[in-house]
Amino acid sequence: MRNVVVVGFGPAAHRFVETLTERGFGGRITVIGEEPRPAYDRVALTSYLTGKSLEDLTYAVPDGVVTRLNTRVTVIDREARVVTTADGAAEPYDVLVLATGSAPFVPPVPGAGHAFVYRTIDDLDAIRDAARGATEGVVVGGGLLGLEAADALRGLGLRTHIVEMSPWLMPRQVDEGGGSVLKGHIEGLGLSVHAGAGVKEIVTDSGGRVTGLLKPDGTLLDAQVVVFSAGVRPRDELARACGLEVGERGGVVVDEGMRTSDPAVYAIGECALAGGMVYGLVGPCFTMAEVAADRIMGGGSGFEGADLSTKLKLLGVEVAQFGAMDGALDVTYMDPVGGVYKKLFISDDARTLLGGICVGDAGPYTTLRPFVGKPLPAAPSDLLFSGSGAANLDLPDEAQVCSCNNVTAGAVRTAIADKGVTDVPGVKACTRAGTTCGSCVPMLKQLLEKSGVEISKALCEHFTYSRAELFDIIRVRGITTFSELIAGHGTGRGCDICKPTVASILASLHNGHVLEGERAALQDTNDAFLANIQKNGTYSVVPRIPGGEITPDKLIVIGEVARDFGLYTKITGGQRIDLFGARVEQLPQIWRRLVDAGFESGHAYGKALRTVKSCVGSTWCRYGVQDSVGLAIALELRYRGLRAPHKLKSAVSGCARECAEARSKDFGVIATEQGWNLYVGGNGGFKPRHADLFASDLSTDELIRTIDRFVMYYIRTADRLQRTAAWIESIEGGLDHVRDVIVHDSLGLCAELDAQMAHHVATYEDEWRATIEDPEKLSRFVSFVNAPGVPDPSIVFERERDQIKPMVVTS
Repeated sequence: MRNVVVVGFGPAAHRFVETLTERGFGGRITVIGEEPRPAYDRVALTSYLTGKSLEDLTYAVPDGVVTRLNTRVTVIDREARVVTTADGAAEPYDVLVLATGSAPFVPPVPGAGHAFVYRTIDDLDAIRDAARGATEGVVVGGGLLGLEAADALRGLGLRTHIVEMSPWLMPRQVDEGGGSVLKGHIEGLGLSVHAGAGVKEIVTDSGGRVTGLLKPDGTLLDAQVVVFSAGVRPRDELARACGLEVGERGGVVVDEGMRTSDPAVYAIGECALAGGMVYGLVGPCFTMAEVAADRIMGGGSGFEGADLSTKLKLLGVEVAQFGAMDGALDVTYMDPVGGVYKKLFISDDARTLLGGICVGDAGPYTTLRPFVGKPLPAAPSDLLFSGSGAANLDLPDEAQVCSCNNVTAGAVRTAIADKGVTDVPGVKACTRAGTTCGSCVPMLKQLLEKSGVEISKALCEHFTYSRAELFDIIRVRGITTFSELIAGHGTGRGCDICKPTVASILASLHNGHVLEGERAALQDTNDAFLANIQKNGTYSVVPRIPGGEITPDKLIVIGEVARDFGLYTKITGGQRIDLFGARVEQLPQIWRRLVDAGFESGHAYGKALRTVKSCVGSTWCRYGVQDSVGLAIALELRYRGLRAPHKLKSAVSGCARECAEARSKDFGVIATEQGWNLYVGGNGGFKPRHADLFASDLSTDELIRTIDRFVMYYIRTADRLQRTAAWIESIEGGLDHVRDVIVHDSLGLCAELDAQMAHHVATYEDEWRATIEDPEKLSRFVSFVNAPGVPDPSIVFERERDQIKPMVVTS
């Protein structure tokens, strides 16, 4: 059995141990990391400051891997094959893998020790703490990470300056023309760009607090927070100390198999010097990790360099670069007014694509990047525009479609042909393509379509339309019944798929009672009786308790109802009380008691809003900064009874401590000092997912208007039984597209969405009250069709149990 020791626990180290365990390595794997946490996604690091939890970013540690966190290796004894940590512990190895990464470069200027760097979770925590009470910040460095840091400071409420030594921003990715357009975008957002500038001093007061940044020309930029993001240096100090070969400008020298000058020691990631180059992108680092794992398992793969193409969205601006940034010929398109710059570099014979730059519109990137080094597939001027013939190009099998995970078009086609993959999630699961930065997802969709995968949009055998298409047909044509819809746009009589779906659409659009006339026959079992059927054939009753707030008198009524009808009671995870064990003929009697006491249906039986959970907020909690209970009640009463493709859950937390667990909901709200942060697309279920930040520091009116539109757009466009998380992922453009529609009204729908929600609020009617006041509806609630009156006294109903018996746990 061999011992593999990994020094460093970043993304490259994680990919290495993941690959090694997947390949069936039978030895012991120990990972020693300096940070107090396992590896996490550094590509998405900035999202941590915008509300994403550390749990969301952290990679799962493979089973069997031993981790030693918050531990620093100080000595490598290559002769004895032992590493020693700062606490004196020794860890023997047969194979050692250095994955120590890189360290931020901080220029040796006066006061630099009072500035921050932008590298780890701890760095971001420190920046966030320093930003409290600050008004201005400076980021030194206008590259990829520098612009991310600037966006983070802006998001923390600081007026932000960017100082870049080169004449333009992102000099490694774009040329001067692209840099000029990028600067225009960024300054349009209120940030100040100082290109071609350096740093003379970080100015502090007598107490050591930062007050500004002094440029070499004497200009002083006021700032209380300064962040350096001016490049990185390989962390090769351990390799140097133990005598391994390192490059003249840093980096542990490795061969194509990632072995160092000692055959028992490998180096991967940003600390490795491979082919004379240190790679700082996640894709090449992952490839190094996989090559090292393969070599340790006896394979023969090698690292042959990497595609350094990048596509990202910085401060809302699309930026992409692929291939070389020079060539004998180039074709350029520039629109200063629209903020778009595109350039293709081609060979001197005008036949070969060498590279390209896109700023403001990265549409051509996905299609053209795989053609770098290959013959031009169309006229260069045509290739510059997304939506042109370029989108229909056939990629060769060897073309790389996912640079992060080194996945080719051929690998995707194999997954489609051999493994029966029919959608993007399936491609991701089989190949890893699209699982890191996600920029290749549009290409994955194209490959699916061109591989002949026929993905039917039909709702069922009776309708060839999707749910979203049926919604629009019903809305535009004013259809009010299922029979009218199927006669004009379907076939047959319908089924248990299309009937409830159409019933939900009709309820969403017209807000009529679900048991009114023909609609009653469309409902599934729960909606048909306005209660949830349980496994023993009885029903549960869940009255609405908005925001979890309830009076003592109402609590007493619930207790009396449960006692008088012999019901089992349980407080749910959504801050409501569930009453179990009711027979069908008892439901109207129970509802009457509850309605008379001021309760209404909680819609636990419907694909509708269930609850808006709440903490106690500023009313009681010493940490609360806003009235979370009041807002939760307002939201629940606003959206009660709103029928949707799937159930909806929400929550409101009164501060960042997040006691209401708002980020596990379809839409959740967290209070800030300035207002409310809105998160969308979270849910539990079989694939739990935390919600993503949608908008920050909203006023209450802005928040409600944004939620109105989000919910209505979801209802209008989602598939049958599709939760908000899956809906967002399935939409072309994802969350950014939804934000454009709802916040920027990119489709011109907002007025219509507002009107639809206003109609729902104005026409809401409690289904329980409407049922007990309508003899025709009441006639449905009988235990036996042939005995609609009082149940036969000879029939005995056995009560199963009073309460759940405690589970006995033994150690």
